[in-house]
Amino acid sequence: QVQLVESGGGLVQAGGSLRLSCAASGFTMSTYGMGWFRQATGKEREFVAAASPSSSTYYADSVKGRFTIIRDNTKNTLYLQMNSLNSEDTAVYYCAASRSLFASRPDRYDVWGQGTQVIVSA
Repeated sequence: QVQLVESGGGLVQAGGSLRLSCAASGFTMSTYGMGWFRQATGKEREFVAAASPSSSTYYADSVKGRFTIIRDNTKNTLYLQMNSLNSEDTAVYYCAASRSLFASRPDRYDVWGQGTQVIVSA
């Protein structure tokens, strides 16, 4: 069964850090582009970061310099290290896998996790 399971979300104070994890199963993550998206209440899902199979990375302007996407193909796991968090980062965070290898549009992703909630308090 093809599956992505996120973990690591929670409540953090502004300025703090969190590390999200996404465990992939049922497929070989090394052959897929991987991405993180987020969706705040009442807003559309938005791109956060992507990593190609060779670990080239791409970030949304809003998180550049604060977030780092890391893929460990040996563990079939994707990470998102989030630093200097602020209230605008509050959202449900989703990881996703794409056969397109490297994409920022949600419709280019084929497999989605169930999401993990991140709440940043002022």
